[in-house]
Amino acid sequence: MRRKSWILVAAAFIVCAVSFTAVSAAPDKSKKEAADTKDNLYTQVELFSDAVSIIRSDYVSPMDSKKLIYGALRGMLASLDDFSSFMDPEEYKEIKSETKGEFGGLGIEISTRDGIITVIAPMASTPAEAAGIKAGDKIVKIDNKVTRDMTLSEAVRMMRGEPGTQVTLTIWREKGEKILDFVIKRDIIKVSSIKNASFLEGKIGYIKIAEFQENTPSELDAALKKLESGGMDSLVIDLRNNPGGLLEVSVDVAERFLPKDSVIVSIKSRTPAQNAVFRSSGKHYSSNYPLAVLVNEGSASASEIVSGAIQDNRRGIIIGTKTFGKASVQTVIPLKDGSALRLTTALYYTPSGKMIRNEGIIPDVVVENGNGKKKPDNKDIFEDLDKKKAEPQAKAKEGTDRDIQVDTAINMIKTIKFSRMAEKKT
Repeated sequence: MRRKSWILVAAAFIVCAVSFTAVSAAPDKSKKEAADTKDNLYTQVELFSDAVSIIRSDYVSPMDSKKLIYGALRGMLASLDDFSSFMDPEEYKEIKSETKGEFGGLGIEISTRDGIITVIAPMASTPAEAAGIKAGDKIVKIDNKVTRDMTLSEAVRMMRGEPGTQVTLTIWREKGEKILDFVIKRDIIKVSSIKNASFLEGKIGYIKIAEFQENTPSELDAALKKLESGGMDSLVIDLRNNPGGLLEVSVDVAERFLPKDSVIVSIKSRTPAQNAVFRSSGKHYSSNYPLAVLVNEGSASASEIVSGAIQDNRRGIIIGTKTFGKASVQTVIPLKDGSALRLTTALYYTPSGKMIRNEGIIPDVVVENGNGKKKPDNKDIFEDLDKKKAEPQAKAKEGTDRDIQVDTAINMIKTIKFSRMAEKKT
């Protein structure tokens, strides 16, 4: 009887899965091929049902059914790609709280690279940034627990917590090839999009965008209005260590700098009917002033959409180092018990059709930071961690707004201004 109940549950799952496959299948797929696919799916789900039944009846300790299913879902989503994941109700609730711009934690955006938990970027003005965490750092231990084979959800859960409590992150830093320990005190992370709106030299404006949230376009409009009222005649947009955010918001931000009908990004999914090309409406575009965009390895997702659109439309010059290379769109799909799937549902392409997955946006002017040492083989990172450990590093906040990349942007904008003046005279 117990076995039969699990098969019924599996059958319910099959109905959903077959329905999705049918919608996504090519129109000319034969009925025989569809039947074969369906039969194979039934066989595999029956295999899953058998395994669950055996665990429940023969495992040394009684197992909670939900724990088994959640574990299976985590493994299934993690096997798809670096960005898909399963979230239990508590994790899903935390994700929703992030969209409101406030949560308890360290202020780190992470992903999985080559099977290792990797920092996309520390958020601006957070404990992680203050402690010296950098984009590209690989988290090999959290509170002395090795992160090998750890899921993103597990890593996030371990780093989140009550403000005032501490967590120790053990980091492998490729630049310097060191293992470093960072003891970081959790705090309330309040995420605002625009971190700085000021002038650099003369009338060159500067805006740092930390993330792409729902309120980013309105905050950007306010920042632009402030600078324009001060006589801004050119602009530097700083997207360094900006891990991204909402697709729609990246399109809205790019619209501020691109004329009507400019292609911003194209989306391609499994179902051709869901493919889309996003173009600028032109309603927010006001000026063709010289523009420079700063990026680095911590610029990902929505940051890459904006910088790619500006680069491919030749609207401005991209300065810095190669970006993260995400190139995929995730959709959060709630499930009926309060859990959810974060599922990769599409890939995005720059206006010229470039696929930047794992390649990133290559700046027009490359300005390196660090010593550029050879990247180590990831398989060696977890070996002899204690032997590799260096002395605790003093606080190493990286740079300020005024650094070599900003200086390069200023010089490039001055050159553009001079060229435009020369053209007018001729």
